[in-house]
Amino acid sequence: MTSPHPNFSLSGQVALITGASRGIGRGLALALAGAGARVAVAARSGPELDSLVREISAAGGEAVPFTVDLRQVASIEAMIAAAHRHFGRVDILVNNAGLGANHDAEAVTESDWDEMMDVNLKGLFFACQAAGKIMLKQGHGRIINMSSQASVVGIPRHAVYCASKGGVNQLTKVLALEWSARGVTVNAVGPTFIYTPGTAERLDNPEFLQGVLARLPIGKVGTIADVAGAVIYLASPAGAMVTGTLLMVDGGWTAQ
Repeated sequence: MTSPHPNFSLSGQVALITGASRGIGRGLALALAGAGARVAVAARSGPELDSLVREISAAGGEAVPFTVDLRQVASIEAMIAAAHRHFGRVDILVNNAGLGANHDAEAVTESDWDEMMDVNLKGLFFACQAAGKIMLKQGHGRIINMSSQASVVGIPRHAVYCASKGGVNQLTKVLALEWSARGVTVNAVGPTFIYTPGTAERLDNPEFLQGVLARLPIGKVGTIADVAGAVIYLASPAGAMVTGTLLMVDGGWTAQ
């Protein structure tokens, strides 16, 4: 008989998190490890990953660092293959790595466009593909793509970013349609402004913060723990029936 109690444990699971060296990615790695997962942490920066691995290990978890350049498909494939060789499986992929920048639309250059799309959309897709091949052979997997509230509403001076995150949503739906029947769910998480060391400079500015809070019915910005809760739910057995969806963690921003 199936238990009526939801299971949020990731015990025995192997999770791979991109962009794990700082900010939301670092927090997600710590949270997934805390939920019982063995974690592969990936980013371009080796020293910061080493520090993260030490922190997870000190808390009794298991983590292994991998470097990756998400602009290069060969690098993505090598990173996921290395994680698979080390752990013997890959159960969860969190595509957290991404770029953000302000551009007036009339000033966007080809390099501006290519730089962001190469990481936010192209790199994310090929990470899904490489991990998805492993998961499909296993008959089980959870892919969680980091989207944004900017994927469903326009944000001035973010034409390229909004386009990239809108693309993430559509990829998520298509992959869910193709892979869910074979045991691999694919979902996205759409955060609002999240307080991190990287966003602190803007969010600590009272004028900027006031403008953000005016759009947040909940009356506060988000925390990394808020995002981690959504990711753990989608990665866990509790979220097994959820696929092809965008879970907003936006304090009501997009309800307006």
